[in-house]
Amino acid sequence: MVRAIVGANWGDEGKGKITDMLGKESDIIVRFQGGSNAGHTIINQYGKFALHLLPSGVFYNHTTSIIGNGVALNIPYLVKELKSLTDGGVPVPKLLVSDRAQIMMPYHILFDQYEEERLGGKSFGSTKSGIAPFYSDKYAKIGFQVSELFEDEVLKEKTERVCEMKNILLEHMYHKPLLVPEELLHTLHEYRDMVAPYVCDTSAFLHDAIKAGKNILLEGQLGALKDPDFGIYPMVTSSSTLAAYGAVGAGIPPYEIKDIIVVVKAYSSAVGAGEFVSEIFGDEADELRRRGGDGGEFGATTGRPRRMGWFDAVATRYGCRMQGATEVALTVLDVLGYLKELPVCVGYEIDGKVTKDFPVTAKLRKAKPVYEVLPGWQTEIRGIKRYEELPENCRRYIEFIEKEIEVPITLVSNGPGRDEIIRRTEG
Repeated sequence: MVRAIVGANWGDEGKGKITDMLGKESDIIVRFQGGSNAGHTIINQYGKFALHLLPSGVFYNHTTSIIGNGVALNIPYLVKELKSLTDGGVPVPKLLVSDRAQIMMPYHILFDQYEEERLGGKSFGSTKSGIAPFYSDKYAKIGFQVSELFEDEVLKEKTERVCEMKNILLEHMYHKPLLVPEELLHTLHEYRDMVAPYVCDTSAFLHDAIKAGKNILLEGQLGALKDPDFGIYPMVTSSSTLAAYGAVGAGIPPYEIKDIIVVVKAYSSAVGAGEFVSEIFGDEADELRRRGGDGGEFGATTGRPRRMGWFDAVATRYGCRMQGATEVALTVLDVLGYLKELPVCVGYEIDGKVTKDFPVTAKLRKAKPVYEVLPGWQTEIRGIKRYEELPENCRRYIEFIEKEIEVPITLVSNGPGRDEIIRRTEG
């Protein structure tokens, strides 16, 4: 059976913990999009880890981890991340890399930085990890596919052609040092040696695994509102963050995805620029940021302070719909125990009219949040294992959110640890 785990919002929903937990029941875990530009924080018996490229199942001995063809593969980063695991006492994971994945090149990261510099105040709030230049090259058909590393003539000819194109931009647009084809080819040969032990036709591997009845988990990065088609364009990422893309990014038939677990945060947070209707500021935001997540709300990749907000039912319902959610995992609920009241954004006021539909970005800019305020529970809920044992106001908050987003909440996370989770069966 194939399940997908994806985010409903701007990313940072706590997918790492839920993926890690579901990894226990999986034989294979596949990363299907994105690169090392966003991270998942995982806390387990080995310690605390921030994963960026590796799937969250690398801590289990019984799982195979796959980097799918849809991923922006930063090869030195992958090797570094594997080393950080083994240095931390984690057994060497079983890893496969798609021969059709494309390679994040050092110049992609440079071009990302140069473009943000050039745009100045009008920048897209990029993590400067090379993601937009990488996907631009992929679709302009001048990216390097892993399989090409093993074709000497193809690689040499392509390296010269790519350098010629890139150097025009470097010289005339960015006024930066030029690429040297021989140096780039040498880098690619180094990459080949690093990645060679893991490369295979992962689509064929998954095809056989599906036939054999294996449990497969597709792991997405970021969330629905960062999708280039359905997110807050242009303040989005450059690969699809939707579960539907999981079929493409892993190389499996779409009808094989039977269950889509969408991770939803009990409040809102976002890293980087872009429209964020329920955002809060000042002391209120600082307090939530400080208490949030594990050790505070700061990006797992960038360390940037996350922007904070109250739960946005309009954005989350839309995110769940675009993901095709069959069930929802609600995370970091324990963080809200200090609050007397909990505002929930239930509508957007745009040009004097209230809507419950999530609009396009130009209209989103004008949206003002419409809140319904629920009473807080003002007590610690960590350690509670059964749903019925949660405070009444806490259950009311969960059930209110469930009604608003129109998807059953089956998992409630009430702490950062792998086992701090409540499985909820009743609606």
